[in-house]
Amino acid sequence: MAGHSKWANIQHRKGRQDAARSKLFSKLSKEITVAAKMGDPDPDKNPRLRLAVKEAKSNSVPKDVIDRAIKKSQAGDGDDYEEIRYEGYGPNGVAVIVEAMTDNRNRTASTVRSTFSKNGGNLGETGSVGFMFERKGEVVYPATVGDADALFEAAIEAGAEDVESSEDGHIIWCADTDLNEVSGALEAALGESDTTKLVWKPTTTTELGLEDMQKLMKLVDALEDDDDVQRVTTNFEATDEVMAQL
Repeated sequence: MAGHSKWANIQHRKGRQDAARSKLFSKLSKEITVAAKMGDPDPDKNPRLRLAVKEAKSNSVPKDVIDRAIKKSQAGDGDDYEEIRYEGYGPNGVAVIVEAMTDNRNRTASTVRSTFSKNGGNLGETGSVGFMFERKGEVVYPATVGDADALFEAAIEAGAEDVESSEDGHIIWCADTDLNEVSGALEAALGESDTTKLVWKPTTTTELGLEDMQKLMKLVDALEDDDDVQRVTTNFEATDEVMAQL
């Protein structure tokens, strides 16, 4: 698990095996290439590319891999990727958002639909669960950067909307359109963040027991195994006891 809290905005990624690491690098590189192709290849002049590069660095993607991905965008012979969002339901009606980049919409739609069906879920129509989330900017700092009061003051000064602090660290929320400016101001005040990215933040959550959590993790794993899928977000909530048993 990438993380767990009562706000339950989970970006579930398998990280430690070499194969999973290679797949993650590939997905992050794809995002960099698409971002650079859609705008300027200079991260300082392209907010989306800057965020993509920052996320890649936070996941230990080597500099030469990042540079190659940017150069690929300028080659003129790269694949044209289309961004698609799928929405569906997992166990006990938990909401699932799947973000994909594909050069073959039919292939990806078929695979995503089949993955939901094989793992106890249902693929819905566009908008079927999106209303349960808000698009937000998320900046994460470690607990060592300062106490909750200091972080809140710095975040509000930077233009953020809210801060959630715990012993694990600080999550700073802002409007999606303000993420580039807010993260830049925070870096000037606090230094480099752990992660900076756009996320789907649940406005309502669904609590799951152990059995349903196991089913959900199986569904999320299967979806993320698809090379076309960039990230999966759910609105589950689970007790510490359930998470410990996982």
